[in-house]
Amino acid sequence: MRIVLVAGATGYLGSHVVKELQYQQLPFKAIARNAAKLRAMGLTSDQILRAEVTHADALKGLMDGVDVLISTVGITRQKDGLTYMDVDYQANSNLLEEAKRVGVKKIIYVSAIGGEQMRHLKIFAAKEKFVDELKASGIDYTIVRPNGFFSDMNDFLQMAKGGKVYLFGHGNHKLNPIHGADLAKAIIEAIAEPAKELVIGGPDILTQKEIAELALRAWKRPVKIIHLPDWVRRGIIAVMQIVTPSRVYGPIEFFLSMLAQDNIAPRYGVHRLSSYFKREVDQLHENA
Repeated sequence: MRIVLVAGATGYLGSHVVKELQYQQLPFKAIARNAAKLRAMGLTSDQILRAEVTHADALKGLMDGVDVLISTVGITRQKDGLTYMDVDYQANSNLLEEAKRVGVKKIIYVSAIGGEQMRHLKIFAAKEKFVDELKASGIDYTIVRPNGFFSDMNDFLQMAKGGKVYLFGHGNHKLNPIHGADLAKAIIEAIAEPAKELVIGGPDILTQKEIAELALRAWKRPVKIIHLPDWVRRGIIAVMQIVTPSRVYGPIEFFLSMLAQDNIAPRYGVHRLSSYFKREVDQLHENA
C-alpha cells in the first residue's frame, strides 16, 4: 500500500486532504511547522513530521519510504515577510528535490485554474514556475487546478452581512467553486489516475450575481446588489501595485483579476454553495 505525505496539511485544503486520508484509512504522514495543529487533527506521533518547508535542509530524510507527495503548500495572505516565490515556488521546489533524492513515485501539486495564462500575476508567476520544474523533473505528477474554494466566496458573505453586495461590472461572469472536502476526495482519487492535469470545479455553475444573492439570502437580507464600473476594479489593482508591496496587493490582484472573467471547470462533488453559506452564517450566530 502506498504511503502518502501531505505538505501544507494545516491549511484549508490540506486539512481536508488529511480528513479524507483518515476516512479512507490510508497510510500517510504530514509535514507542518506546528505539530500541535496536526495532533489536534487526530494525527499520531509517527504520522507527524515537523519541518519548515522553506528550508531545504529541514526536509532531509523526511520522505524516506514515501511513495506519493501531495503538496497544497502556498500562501494567499503573506506573513513573516515571505513572498510567493519563497513559498509557492521555493518551498515546493525544496520538496521536489528531496522527493527526487529518495525516489518518490508521484507528486500531486495544487495550483489554480487558468494559471498558465495568468503568469503576469505574482501568485501565478510563482506557482507556474514550480509547475514547469515539476513537469521537467522526470517524476510522475498530477497538476490539480481547482476553480476556487467555497472559502474564497466568504468575501461575498462578509459584504452580505451589511445588507448589500458590491460587484464590478455586470456580474454575469460564471464560476463553479468547489468545497475543500470534494476537492480532497478528487485529489486522493488522482493518486491512481494517469491524468497529468486535473481541472475541477464544484457541481453548481453560478454567476457572480447569483453568488451574491445566495450570500444575502443566507443572512436573510433583501437582495441588494450594487454594480460598480469595471474601471474601478482596474484602478484599484493599478494603484495598489504602485503604493503597496506585493505581500499586500498580491491577494487583491489575484481576487480582482479572477472576477473579470468566466472560470468554469468540469463539475465534481456534492457540496452546494448555498448550504455552505447557511452553515457559515449559523456558525457566526452561534459564536456571536
